Amino acid sequence: MSKTNMSPVSYTFARRDVRFVSGETYCSAWLYLPVGVENPPVVVLGHGLGAVREMRLDAFSERFAAAGIATLAFTYRYFGDSGGTPRQLMSVSRQLADWEAALSFAKACPEVDGRRIAVWGSSFGGGHAITVASRHPELRAVISQCPFTDGLASASALGLAGTLQVTPAILRDFAAKLLGRPPVMVPIAAAPGHPALMNAHDALPGYLALMPKGMAFVNHVAARVLPEIVTYRPGRSAAKVEPPILFCVSTTDTVTPPSQTIALARRAPRGEIKLYDAGHFDFYMGEAFEQLVSDQTQFLTKHLLGSANA
Repeated sequence: MSKTNMSPVSYTFARRDVRFVSGETYCSAWLYLPVGVENPPVVVLGHGLGAVREMRLDAFSERFAAAGIATLAFTYRYFGDSGGTPRQLMSVSRQLADWEAALSFAKACPEVDGRRIAVWGSSFGGGHAITVASRHPELRAVISQCPFTDGLASASALGLAGTLQVTPAILRDFAAKLLGRPPVMVPIAAAPGHPALMNAHDALPGYLALMPKGMAFVNHVAARVLPEIVTYRPGRSAAKVEPPILFCVSTTDTVTPPSQTIALARRAPRGEIKLYDAGHFDFYMGEAFEQLVSDQTQFLTKHLLGSANA
């Protein structure tokens, strides 16, 4: 059991390891429950590209739980300690299915109020949060943090040269899939000039900084996902999001261009946009995290714990 004093009313909370079925296997997750709060509302948290819940989803969950809000932070299939083979297989459709499975689990969980539910996604997961919210008008709140909103815009940020560098690996991976061979991998993050899904100056150090001590970053995914990423444009669904949604946008984002994100976020009927002078990977720690998690906790408290939602 842990405790934090960052909220005016600070609850102790318990964390439990749970699993829920998704597709042919399961997703591993943490269920955070504020102690002494009967049937608390719940937020489902999903991470970004190639990331697992150990990469600071616990930090956000702790703050939300301390405010009296339960959380379910999960890891996608084929990653971390979730099930599924081959490992490091990333798929937009499968990840969206994982979100649906997580929502179903949270709604049916007897320890929380499944009628008061929110979703929180960061980076690639921030894009998923928009897509999921556009399909679930019953959600009470949505948070989309430094969201991936447009695959073409992100590919443009990588540049034509960067895209061409990973093309041979994509072709080899599709051939491997047809022949039933193990996937051909491509790095998730690399130094500038090196082939990877992300090679901005802060990408590799950003990922490494999020890893807890003693845990290694598995820095690759099956290359076949890249065409899916490029054609995935979840920001276009913002106009269909009926619940209140908070967009937390980095003004210096090297991965998800902020101008495109802001333009798409403005289409959300009940959207709120907050800008932060911090990089894409700065949101998880330090001063930027403190400001961000404070704003997000206020937003969730308003829409999940406010008198109108009682």
